[in-house]
Amino acid sequence: MEAARVKFYNLSLQERARWIAERAGLSPAEVAALTGAGGLTPEQADHMIENAVGLHALPLGIAQNFLINGREVPVPMVIEEPSVVAGASFMARLARSGGGFIAHVTAPEMIGQMQIVRLANPVLARMMLLERQAELLEEAGKIDPVLARLGGGPRGIEVRLIEESPIGPFLVLHLIYDVRDAMGANAINTATEKLAPLVETITGGKVHLRILSNLADRRLARARCTIRLEELAFGDFSAEAVRDGIVAAWAFAAVDPYRAATHNKGIMNGVDAVVIATGNDWRAVEAGAHAYAARNGRYTSLSTWNVDAEGNLAGTLEMPMAVGIVGGATRVHPTAKAALKLMNIQTAGELAEIIVSVGLAQNLAALRALASEGIQRGHMGLHARQVAIAAGAEGDLVDRLAGQLIAEKKVRIDRAEEILREWSH
Repeated sequence: MEAARVKFYNLSLQERARWIAERAGLSPAEVAALTGAGGLTPEQADHMIENAVGLHALPLGIAQNFLINGREVPVPMVIEEPSVVAGASFMARLARSGGGFIAHVTAPEMIGQMQIVRLANPVLARMMLLERQAELLEEAGKIDPVLARLGGGPRGIEVRLIEESPIGPFLVLHLIYDVRDAMGANAINTATEKLAPLVETITGGKVHLRILSNLADRRLARARCTIRLEELAFGDFSAEAVRDGIVAAWAFAAVDPYRAATHNKGIMNGVDAVVIATGNDWRAVEAGAHAYAARNGRYTSLSTWNVDAEGNLAGTLEMPMAVGIVGGATRVHPTAKAALKLMNIQTAGELAEIIVSVGLAQNLAALRALASEGIQRGHMGLHARQVAIAAGAEGDLVDRLAGQLIAEKKVRIDRAEEILREWSH
């Protein structure tokens, strides 16, 4: 069944399951992992975290219409917030007339930090570390022979002198490490642990903290898209009004941290949903994104929106993207494995390109709503169903009650409960 002939959201749950199975060649077990009929078991969870008692489920949806670097990609998204999957899918459709999303990533280089304290002469110690960089890199290269065979390993070192701190001066050594298709936390932490004795010998100091940095500003993902002007008009809103409203809304986020925090949260609605679906560390991606947004000393927008020479709307998004497809939950969680297969992911870089494209689409969805009919109309329409269910509606009453709440413009649980009582008499 082709989604082009029948809108995906109009299909039943069973029909959607058949569609994704045919689209990606998924096995029955993989389909079950995505649809909730299978997937992670309590026994598997018991080996993943401490004190496990069970599982916690979240909705998994498939974002449609994404054309990324010329490739059609159905995107699994795990999120509880209404309108996110629909918003990303609709913006992806608008972007297709402009060629879809063009995305690329930088090398998968992560940073391992080593804090060096108790130094008699920090300036001299820094010079000695830089002089013996080749020796340090050679030693670091011996730590993970498997990663070395895959083309990864140490790429360089940086040494910073922190002259003023609550404990006085100390050095920070950055080990730049190519982690290939891994997220990299384990590889980085192991490398800094193993390198610590040599660093202490060279400097005469003490290596205190040895850990990766989640500000992965050497491992960036970038996406861009062009929305043709004629795609932007709808209802009573002209294309020019929507376009200029989106740019004005972005400008607010570019200069005001209070607005930028909510603006970037909208980006992360899309980003986190894919990161979670693929078993990656969404906390690490969040931390890196927000730190990157403040890298110049002032928190600002991660995205940009402007008008191109032809009058179209053009957007870009650049952010750190430390995600992997090997190791961790990505190779343990059945749903994460099925999600990667659904998208036909071969490298961590491809996954990062998809995630950043979804982030840009979701950002556009939020800005378009804010700049035109307001964020509440579409969001509350979907939220009304949740309110109806929370009030006790079941079966066909869910949609009926949601429609009543929307018509009254009172999407509140107290009103929903009141309507249900009226209908029961």
